[in-house]
Order: sequence, then C-alpha cells, then structure tokens
Amino acid sequence: MAIQRMDNVGIVVEDLDAAIAFFVELGLELEGRAEVQGRVADQCTGLDGVHCDIAMVRTPDGHSRLELARYRSPAAISAGQRDQPHNILGTHRVMYAVDDIEDTVARLRPHGAELVGEIARFEDSYLLCYLRGPEGIIIGLAEQLH
Repeated sequence: MAIQRMDNVGIVVEDLDAAIAFFVELGLELEGRAEVQGRVADQCTGLDGVHCDIAMVRTPDGHSRLELARYRSPAAISAGQRDQPHNILGTHRVMYAVDDIEDTVARLRPHGAELVGEIARFEDSYLLCYLRGPEGIIIGLAEQLH
C-alpha cells in the first residue's frame, strides 16, 4: 500500500496573525481558520485539554499546504533558541519555488524575514537562499534560471 500524497506540514506558532501575514506575503493563500478542541484533538496529539486556533494556507497550485497552529492550551513549549543553525537535527525548512528571489526577499523583510546566509547561485540553474521568518521558521527559496 502506498501513500496518496503529502497533505500538509504543521507548524506551531505563538503569533498566528503574523505567521499568516508572512506566508500570504510569500504567495500562499489562506484557505481558512478554525478552532480545534475536544476528544479527537486530545487523542491525535497525545495531549490533554487541547484548544488551539489553526489556519491552513496553500500554494497557488493547490498541491501543498501548511497548517499553522497557535495553542491556547496546553501552552506551547519552547524548543530553545529560535535562531538555531541550519544543520540542527529534525525538520529544518520548507522550500518554495519563486519567480524572483530578490523581490521575494525584499517583500518578506517587513514581516521579519532575515537571510540565514546569502543568495547563492547554483551553476546556471538556480538562485537559492534560506530565510528565517516568524517564530524562527526557516524557509528556502529557489528561483530557476532560464
């Protein structure tokens, strides 16, 4: 038996509105917001008393989504410093293909985005960079060169 598709990637945040604004500025579309709580949420997460606000954002092609969640209870737990280096174990970034990497970086800066390194050129194929956004989330950007 094979999986059907990757449905979404979940990210826990403290400021849901700021995270939504960041990803909408990147070009994702807000699908909707909801409040989640109750037995199913507790069973699924292995936590007691789950109460959180979620927002689902999707890429314009409709194939990829992020679920942003802000926990009301139990309180979110900090995993430590938010400016962790790129080589930390575990999930460390989500990569997006963009038309204009420099314009995208410029549009995201007012939303708190900072380059992790710099915009790099991979042969004559791509411009690549990593940005740190709200909550210390690292995203990757790739612009295919023609």
